[in-house]
Amino acid sequence: MYELAERLVREGRLSAPEYLALLTRCDDSTLAFLRNEAVRTAQERFGCAIFVRGLIEIGSICRNDCLYCGLRRSNRRAERYRLTSQQILSACEAGYEAGFRTFVLQGGEDPWWNDERLVPLIEEIHRRWPEAALTLSLGEREEASYRRLFEAGAARYLLRHEAADCALYEKLHPAEMSHAGRLNCIESLKRIGYQTGMGMMVGAPGQSPEALVEDILLMERIVPEMIGIGPFLPHHDTPYAGEPAGDLRLTLLLLAILRLRFPRALIPATTALATLHPRGRIEGILSGANVVMPNLSPEQVRRKYAIYDGKASTGAEAAEGLRLLARELETIGYRINFSRGDYQ
Repeated sequence: MYELAERLVREGRLSAPEYLALLTRCDDSTLAFLRNEAVRTAQERFGCAIFVRGLIEIGSICRNDCLYCGLRRSNRRAERYRLTSQQILSACEAGYEAGFRTFVLQGGEDPWWNDERLVPLIEEIHRRWPEAALTLSLGEREEASYRRLFEAGAARYLLRHEAADCALYEKLHPAEMSHAGRLNCIESLKRIGYQTGMGMMVGAPGQSPEALVEDILLMERIVPEMIGIGPFLPHHDTPYAGEPAGDLRLTLLLLAILRLRFPRALIPATTALATLHPRGRIEGILSGANVVMPNLSPEQVRRKYAIYDGKASTGAEAAEGLRLLARELETIGYRINFSRGDYQ
């Protein structure tokens, strides 16, 4: 395994069987080597900076019925909300004053947020804070819509592919959601010119090591600018309530592999990692992650954006906990970087 790891570091890629061997047979010393090399690779390009993004969860209303998500439309016990444009602008203003230069608008697939409402909002954010980058994570839309939002001022779009393996995608999603449609959306985003984010859950129900290899190969084909992975975490009001959470070790191994394969990518230490383990965010950074996304959403709605149980949204996961986050980063030799932190 160590020889495979050395070759990944040296050449930047492996074959599918070699990725599979690394994912299934990686010993602790090889994992430590990969994580150290991933950190070195990230620091060579980005220094000891961790980019912060201000996350604004604009609503918990969703038309989809994904089997793993607490916001699925079939969950009658989910607490629904929708921020107003003014609340979103107020969150951006507070974030800007705190130093943030990237805002991430994330929400369920809510048809109410059509182009007629989103375009003026994006234009106003761009007008007020022209030097700030705006990222959207609002699900699947028509290519014409993606283009209008891009032309209004959105620069980045996060749309996790969730599963490169079609059978696994269909296991995780309702019949009306199309694996081909999801990939077409990602390709549309790339074609338009967005910095595009992909990713998947690690340890999703029914996911095999071979499926994870397919995820790596798909990302090799598309080359996303952002890669968001985190452990699967169950929600008690979904069909997968009884499934075990994803494995921390495997998630850290994948983070290291992806950093070595995509040295220029923006890779967050996700909230799911911080939820799974008290040191999850720090361990993610020590596996090559270089982004964190503190929560700028109004405090009264944060618990309502319950995509999985126990979602972390306070302390260092919250915008008001920046000092705590800075202290945590200092303990491992990193510092907060408020800049846009574009793909390099």
